Amino acid sequence: MTAPDRPAAASHAEAGSARPETRSAHVYDIASNDPDSRLVDRSRVSEDDLAQISAVMQAMGNLRDAENRLMEASLDYMKLGRNDMRALHFLIVCENRDIVATPGAIAAHLHVSSASTTKLLDRLERAGHITRSPHPSDRRALAIRITPETRHTAMETVGRQQARRFDAAARLTPEQRAVVIEFLTSMAAELEDGDDAW
Repeated sequence: MTAPDRPAAASHAEAGSARPETRSAHVYDIASNDPDSRLVDRSRVSEDDLAQISAVMQAMGNLRDAENRLMEASLDYMKLGRNDMRALHFLIVCENRDIVATPGAIAAHLHVSSASTTKLLDRLERAGHITRSPHPSDRRALAIRITPETRHTAMETVGRQQARRFDAAARLTPEQRAVVIEFLTSMAAELEDGDDAW
């Protein structure tokens, strides 16, 4: 069971004086976000189920916050932007799979225009993170590769930290992983289907 809902008229001063962990404790609580059930019909959901669903939302929020903190630290350490880091990660994966990365493939992966991709690659090349060379089989394209130095730095810092997520997944049973996969896939589909509201 969750604690009783706080009155909507709770003072800002009281909220401001609370410890950070107290202020954020109910940020993802369903009743706190939608007290009048305008967004979610909770009439058929028991109090126990509602509490557990709110705990799931809180856990997802905690994961998102942790990933954002890691990303911000990574960007600061590498002195790069978010898309720069995503492009370097893509290049590492392509190299691991013996795939020749092209500007077009990078643009498609990042969902950005060709012009934006060119600017991104110019920036990464100037900083010594990538090289551009003729494509081995397509004369119209370029082959983009991450430099060994940048690959090593990314793998030993950001990559090693991100890889720790494997341990959490490995601790689950196959049945638990199947449930997690189904849940995350379903959640992603719900979010994708709901973006027509604006």
